[in-house]
Amino acid sequence: MNEKEIKALIYLLDDPDTDIFREIEHKLITCGPEVIPLLESSWESSFDPLSQSRIENIVHKIQFDQVKNDLQLWKLNNAEDLLEGLLIINRYQYPNLNDEQVYVQLAELRRNAWYHLMYDMSPVEKVKLLNNIIFREFGLSGNTTNYHDPQNSFIHKVLESKKGNPISLACIYALVAQKLDIPIFGVNLPKHFVLAYADGDNQDKVLFYINVFNRGQIMREEDIFAFLRQLNLPLSDEYTLPCDNLAIIRRVLRNLIAAYDHVDNAEKKLEVELMLQLISSVEG
Repeated sequence: MNEKEIKALIYLLDDPDTDIFREIEHKLITCGPEVIPLLESSWESSFDPLSQSRIENIVHKIQFDQVKNDLQLWKLNNAEDLLEGLLIINRYQYPNLNDEQVYVQLAELRRNAWYHLMYDMSPVEKVKLLNNIIFREFGLSGNTTNYHDPQNSFIHKVLESKKGNPISLACIYALVAQKLDIPIFGVNLPKHFVLAYADGDNQDKVLFYINVFNRGQIMREEDIFAFLRQLNLPLSDEYTLPCDNLAIIRRVLRNLIAAYDHVDNAEKKLEVELMLQLISSVEG
């Protein structure tokens, strides 16, 4: 469909006939993201509330379709890049945001830690260094005031506000650590996501755990076991060993669903549930 045809369809968006509107809407959505600039231009020049509302809904549907497609593609690519998965979730709420600022801030955190990193540092010393850079110097902390705020699940907002929930803080911490070849990975501990410091490349052996929500507090295996017993859960590898990126992104989405439920946003809750379904499967 050429630009002239698209503009002709947009011109008809104020048609009172619902059936005609649905047909126009379907055709515009089928065109994909390429029509968004034309829709936004029409919105700016329109004085009709109905047309503006319909344009907003169409733009959102196109952008949401793109997010779902990106998420499926990310999973098909073996969910190799955790940051990309987080940025896709970010684009759900902030579709026009430039990802570059997130890359820049994470690179700065890595660089600041690298300046002080010594080859002969012990694992505990490396964690203390990361804690100093991430929590003391940068100022990242747990959002204890608004724990259920949906913004805690969007990485650029967490870096901007310097406040997040356990899993968003853990993701930032792990991304910085892994760029420095420090073997720190996410652990899908129920109720409270934590990190594990693995014994080199052997992720089946954990040296200790890190509670990022408590400013990088080091935890022993016994602490994790005691926590699981409190929850009447088994001491299984699922809860005590590093999990993959797919499990992390699913957990981020579940947190976001709970957050939207907490603020009574049923529409967004449903959309995020659809995102979660797309990357959930029995084999995964």
